[in-house]
Amino acid sequence: MSFLPFGGGGGSSQEINQQNVAMVEQEYEAVTETFYRIVDSCYKKCIPPKYIEGELNKGESVCIDRCFSKYIEVTTKIGEALAKKGQESGKGGFGV
Repeated sequence: MSFLPFGGGGGSSQEINQQNVAMVEQEYEAVTETFYRIVDSCYKKCIPPKYIEGELNKGESVCIDRCFSKYIEVTTKIGEALAKKGQESGKGGFGV
């Protein structure tokens, strides 16, 4: 399914579905918020308050790379766990 208003949807109507637009806007905001959260967290962790050089040194670069990778890994695991819980609850899970 394409959320783009003109193309990829396969339908003859070019009317924009407001529900799809709202869903895409929410997803965009969530992705943007997550990106800024990662940037802020890794910046505070890896970049010293006083700049010594104009470019990142090797240690700072490695720290940022690891920080970003860990953040994405944890976020993915949380998403998978929530999806699993959602599937279990949809099947009458939670010991009921």
